Amino acid sequence: MEMLKIDIKNAISFLKQNEFDQYKELTKNADLALKNRTGKGNDFLGWYDLPEKISKNEISKINNCANDLRIKSEVIIVIGIGGSYLGAKAVIEALSGQFGILKHKLGNPFILFAGQNLSEDYLFELKEFLNDKKYSLVVISKSGTTTEPAVAFRILKKELENRVGKKEASERIVAITDASKGALRSMANQEGYKSFIIDNDIGGRYSVLSPVGLLPIACAGFNIDQLLNGAKGLMQNSNNSDFNTNPVYTYAAIRHALYKQNKTTEILANFDPRLNFIAEWWKQLYGESEGKENKGIFPASVSFTSDLHSMGQYIQEGLRNIFETVISVEKPKYNLTVPIDSDNFDKLNFLAGKHLDYINKMAELGTMLAHVDGGVPNIKISIPEITEFYLGQLIYFFEKACAISGYLLGINPFDQPGVEEYKRNMFALLEKPGFEEETKKINERLK
Repeated sequence: MEMLKIDIKNAISFLKQNEFDQYKELTKNADLALKNRTGKGNDFLGWYDLPEKISKNEISKINNCANDLRIKSEVIIVIGIGGSYLGAKAVIEALSGQFGILKHKLGNPFILFAGQNLSEDYLFELKEFLNDKKYSLVVISKSGTTTEPAVAFRILKKELENRVGKKEASERIVAITDASKGALRSMANQEGYKSFIIDNDIGGRYSVLSPVGLLPIACAGFNIDQLLNGAKGLMQNSNNSDFNTNPVYTYAAIRHALYKQNKTTEILANFDPRLNFIAEWWKQLYGESEGKENKGIFPASVSFTSDLHSMGQYIQEGLRNIFETVISVEKPKYNLTVPIDSDNFDKLNFLAGKHLDYINKMAELGTMLAHVDGGVPNIKISIPEITEFYLGQLIYFFEKACAISGYLLGINPFDQPGVEEYKRNMFALLEKPGFEEETKKINERLK
């Protein structure tokens, strides 16, 4: 099997050689801190060797559970927020194709998501959709008390119990949660839900290769063994100490070198809309990991060629604090060529007989050249095709590079203290018991 590749020639050209070379040793040292578990947040490194560590027995249990849910469900709703849904959704959307939601077949349930927002209309419309459907719930939360998923679970669980009774409902609910503590663990034990464990040393945004991501992906009918095999291959490749052949080291180092040249925004671009939610997962991974202590590269994303007709102008000629990372897919899944037209009103006969993918690749190359000419450094990450195996590579590649990047910044890439700020304000405004002082203060502030 081929491996993910990285090309930085259009980024390193913006640097003096020593501006990149100085990070080579620092990058290796950061990885050594991960391996030896001596860096900040070293109690959250369960993801580091997870592709090798997860047992065949655990994978078998996940696949068996997914098959059981698939047999009894037209719809499976995954309830979670942040890392508890983004990774699974990213992989499922990439593998389902553009119109997967419309291709309902026997034994191939819709995978829908809830608990990732507090929109009343979203949840109401989801309930309406489920009115005549057999459905099951996969609820994902370490604590079981995170507001968004907890509210969604309460509503959908009640609806399911009213429809099929508590006993049947308990057989249609799977909990992925802490091994021994928390509200969801207590509920799972009391109600008899089948459950899987979120290890204490794996944070949400690094959890896609754990049951958190694997069960929903398996429920969608995709091959989680291949996903893990791809991740394992990239993990082994990234343990290579030769900087020139280690794509993880190269990506982490070039990002940091560009950041030190005031390139403070990274735009992740793709030329295949199947990867749009990979970008959403990537934004959480890097934003929540690096954005601390008034440091960090701001992660943004675009989908080309669509966004060349909206964001393209800014990227070409806007503020020069940006660099671009392009995920390039070498081989499409299908073949489609442009037909000849005898009238040629659109003047496109020069494209007749050409594959759309070839045209798309020329748009990709032309865009990268234009952006480099416009002062935007460009990194290219190539995968052979969009399959479970290569998505597994891409996921582990970004996870490990993110952890190294955090250490290069001198911050803890595994915590998220800033996420709690909005929660405190929200609980005070909702007058949650125990927040009386905060409620009083925030009401004074709002007068």
